[in-house]
Amino acid sequence: MVLEALSPPILIQSASQLAKLVDELSQQPRIAVDTESNSLHAYRERVCLVQFSTLENDYIVDPLALDDLSLLEPIFSNPDIEKIFHAAEYDIICLRRDYGFTFANLFDTMQAGRILGRRQAGLDRLLDEKFSVKVNKRFQKADWGVRPLSRDLVLYARLDTHFLIPLRDLLKAELEEKGLWALAEEDFRMSCAPNGSKPKSDEPYWARFSSRRDMTSQDLTVLKELVFLRERLAERLDRPPFKVIDDDKLIAIARAKPSALDDLAGIGLSSKQMEYWGRPVLEAVKRAAESPMIKREPPQRPSEAYLKRLDKLKAWRKKAADEMNVESDVILPRSLLLVLAERGAEDLNLIMKNSPWRLEKFGSQIVEVLGG
Repeated sequence: MVLEALSPPILIQSASQLAKLVDELSQQPRIAVDTESNSLHAYRERVCLVQFSTLENDYIVDPLALDDLSLLEPIFSNPDIEKIFHAAEYDIICLRRDYGFTFANLFDTMQAGRILGRRQAGLDRLLDEKFSVKVNKRFQKADWGVRPLSRDLVLYARLDTHFLIPLRDLLKAELEEKGLWALAEEDFRMSCAPNGSKPKSDEPYWARFSSRRDMTSQDLTVLKELVFLRERLAERLDRPPFKVIDDDKLIAIARAKPSALDDLAGIGLSSKQMEYWGRPVLEAVKRAAESPMIKREPPQRPSEAYLKRLDKLKAWRKKAADEMNVESDVILPRSLLLVLAERGAEDLNLIMKNSPWRLEKFGSQIVEVLGG
């Protein structure tokens, strides 16, 4: 397919253009949607583009040029308009975070592909398979917060939605043919739920390393100070923390506890990192030495009954997945797996009430695996 023959996308950069777009989208039975964010280039990630496609046109909404996107909320929450995403989870997280949108009636082409047994269900693979379209990946890590948008970035962004409607039709036909449409529908419904994605942990970043056996309480005390320093620097510079000093180097510093700049060079900091942040790093290490040492909480090991149920469920899930030629989480998503391991089969109907296809298909097998 010759991509150059496509008409250019319509840029939405004013309130009047947005209102006109909403009128157009509200009349559609289905629309394709995608977002682009700047997580690789900013301290606080934000949505930088929202792309829409109908059967007639491609649209690119520029949130950085608009004060308010609330007009779009009824589009996303309207159960009469199907929203077609590819890999919807992250887009939904970002749109909820930045705009508080709610969602109804969703189709996820990546999840559809996974349910159909495709181990490689990326959009580039599906577009190549179905439409012989080759997507150039060189803009995958682009800074979508830069303005003005280059022509190449705009054309790249539009490809993320341009083919989603016909792709959806082809995948739905496959799902129906294989008797899997009901399974896809329940996964799409679960994706719309407010708790459909994993909530962000309130645990401080340094604490995620507290279970490492190669780190002492003293190491963790230093790491805590280093993480706080990195956060302050990253916020001031408006860049992601890992682009200041990555985790591996922070851990190496925490374990080595350097007292001189030459020590930092030996750990692997670049000359620029040492020039800009070397002394603040040494000061953080010194502060940690003068601070109360972190008291490590003993790890809370799950009960033996829980671990036994979890092992049994994982073994069954893998066998069932092999029989259906899909990934294991298609058979039983992790959220259901962990709840069943915790509570057993006694409340099976309640636990799986939002997954009726799986309950009917696998309920008796799960009861047998869990022993009643």
